[in-house]
Amino acid sequence: MRPKYCKDVDLNQTFKTDRPIIGVVHLLPLPTSARWGGSLAAVIDRAEQEATALASGGVDGIIVENFFDAPFVKERVDPAVVSAMTLIVQRLKQLVTLPIGLNVLRNDAHSGLAIASCVQAQFIRVNVLTGVMATDQGIIEGQAHSLLRYRRELGSDVKIFADVLVKHARPLSSTNLTNAVQDTIERGLADAVILSGWATGNPPNLEDLELATAAANGTPVFIGSGADWENISTLMPAADGVIVSSSLKRHGRREQPVDPIRVSQFVEAARRSFTKVASLKGVGSR
Repeated sequence: MRPKYCKDVDLNQTFKTDRPIIGVVHLLPLPTSARWGGSLAAVIDRAEQEATALASGGVDGIIVENFFDAPFVKERVDPAVVSAMTLIVQRLKQLVTLPIGLNVLRNDAHSGLAIASCVQAQFIRVNVLTGVMATDQGIIEGQAHSLLRYRRELGSDVKIFADVLVKHARPLSSTNLTNAVQDTIERGLADAVILSGWATGNPPNLEDLELATAAANGTPVFIGSGADWENISTLMPAADGVIVSSSLKRHGRREQPVDPIRVSQFVEAARRSFTKVASLKGVGSR
């Protein structure tokens, strides 16, 4: 049994489906980033185009990331980034009716939570909620304690979706996936966990997803990278949802804008896998 203090997230309440498909809006470089182009209007235009393409293609939610701000700071981003992301998410909420989340890279969960609370977004993604990870930004320590206290201080109900053994990183201590999932949920109080492959565009393997789902014991598990319309039917039966980006871009290249045709193809493939899973569960329950 799960501890009493851990509450399962009702995905259907947030996303209107038990198995949500969350598309990603990768923002063009923001002010103070190394590749900032000088026009916030251009960033907003691209974000609006991508959000519209994702919504028209049938996704159940959108997450906004400052993906092209690399190289990232490992913790608090510049206030100009917070201001820009707040403005952009507010614009997107006026444009689409889907639930929206934020990921302030590399690991500025406090800013993400502040933005989401102010603009009434529904969730944030946190790359390192618990533990210590060696990354290309240096050593990143989870700050679950201060983040959860901050959420309480804000009076916020924004959900925390936390990566487990996040991509582009390695744990400093020896750990296994089962323990990492359980710690993230039971000690970090994550509302959902995310499992990715080693890098952006690489999927987790099926065995790891199955282990994570078993360890999560009712807390939702999301595929966090590498999903496409060819592998989703294999991966999705072991997960509760998927966050997808690269395969939805034009020609499958992450620097390109979202392609609404590729979105529709992915959503159709994912929905077929959902139907198959439901059918198999129905057969097994007779």
